[in-house]
Amino acid sequence: MRFVIQILLWLVIIFLAYLTFNAVYEPLQFNKIKEKRYTKVIKNLKDIRAAELAHQEVTGKFQGDWDSLVKFLDTAEFAITQRRDTTFLDEEYKKTYGVDQYIESVVVDTLGFVPVRDSLFKGNQERYRTMMNVPVEGVDAKFELRAGTIKKGDSDIPVFEARIPKAVVLSDQDRTLVLQENEVQSVDDVNGRYISVGSMTEVSTSGNGFDRYGGDKDNE
Repeated sequence: MRFVIQILLWLVIIFLAYLTFNAVYEPLQFNKIKEKRYTKVIKNLKDIRAAELAHQEVTGKFQGDWDSLVKFLDTAEFAITQRRDTTFLDEEYKKTYGVDQYIESVVVDTLGFVPVRDSLFKGNQERYRTMMNVPVEGVDAKFELRAGTIKKGDSDIPVFEARIPKAVVLSDQDRTLVLQENEVQSVDDVNGRYISVGSMTEVSTSGNGFDRYGGDKDNE
């Protein structure tokens, strides 16, 4: 009888040890997987941001359609310009007062043009033609992309947003841990339910969690 009780106690001890191990191990593994995936996702989001900023520079607005954005990158060019200071005689002032007065000005010369895809992506077409796909093995999804304007005073300011739910990026992970991840609120982590760049409600091209998972710099 004593032997049976000892066996049962050992089984209980082993089971409790297993639960304790899992309580520590699973979150650690989850965080490792999360960090790797978020880093890949944010790398794509930085490419998307670069493409959108180029689109705004050339056309004056952001683009909310993937096919149109890729077509833009295939064909658009940046103007290479040179700014130089110059002065010229104010003829009206001289005519009125009989005194020479010179006006300082800046002249912008266009020196040539360079394809946007070469400037941003070094001509790597595969990189920008697939940047809309979530770069996680086993996940068949695209980033949500929206663009439009918001009112600031009397002006309509162009805005855009690209985002993907954390639950999609972590779709094969423990549901409880994913739900906990959706509630994260931290100064250096990805807050809320989405990994995103830009905003449809604020004038911003910042990324959610960029400082922690890849830095807030352009991709090399």
